[in-house]
Amino acid sequence: MLREIPGVIQDDPSNRRRWFQDDYFDLFVLEADGELAAFELCYDIRSNERALAWSRGGGYFHDGGMSASGDFIGAQLGSGDPLEADPIIARFERAAAELPEALRLALTARLREYALQNAEGYARRARFRRACWRTGGG
Repeated sequence: MLREIPGVIQDDPSNRRRWFQDDYFDLFVLEADGELAAFELCYDIRSNERALAWSRGGGYFHDGGMSASGDFIGAQLGSGDPLEADPIIARFERAAAELPEALRLALTARLREYALQNAEGYARRARFRRACWRTGGG
């Protein structure tokens, strides 16, 4: 279950940074005026960390190398399986069950949208780098 990490530095009163974590995911969220403005979902954080980042107006970016099994968000969709068959999205939905409903629904919609658009996609960078906005670097 994703748990919120308290004490995230807030450097802009019109934006709210949030950090949620469990043993598989790190989720960094930026909310503006109470709505999802950006997120970075880091997954498989203990073995082969990858991330999907999204920002309003900037779109999606998938970062990090592929795992030995070839898993990345949307990988299972290339064969025509239903969206629910994506193991990473399914795992996220279980982990996110206790997030605030509006946030959970917005995140799930973005993950599904990305997966459907990029079922055959690959990471752009082999080396994972976290987005600077999540910790106050820009």
